[in-house]
Amino acid sequence: EVQLVESGGGFVQAGGSLRLSCATSGITFDENARGWFRQAPGKEREGISCISATNDGSTYYADSVKGRFAISRDDVKETVYLQMNSLKPEDTAVYYCGLLASRICSWYGMHYVELWGQGALVTVSS
Repeated sequence: EVQLVESGGGFVQAGGSLRLSCATSGITFDENARGWFRQAPGKEREGISCISATNDGSTYYADSVKGRFAISRDDVKETVYLQMNSLKPEDTAVYYCGLLASRICSWYGMHYVELWGQGALVTVSS
């Protein structure tokens, strides 16, 4: 069974940092790009970052997180991370990792998700 298991959510004050992890099992790690998405209360789920499964590990960031968040992957641990710095109250959301249909990360490719993680709540207080 293919699974994406997230961890690392929590409560933090504005300006603080958190790191989310997304561990993969049941699938060859380098066949699919990975993405991070979030859904705030009353809003649609949005794609905020992705990383390719290629050697160059090319990345994409939404404007809302560019310069503050960093995505990375550990091929040995088969885990993708999202380091979130300078957090703002508007970053409060449930964060999901997703298995993209393509090996290549792109804004367009983030619309095609084959599998979702269970979600991790991130709450940023002002």
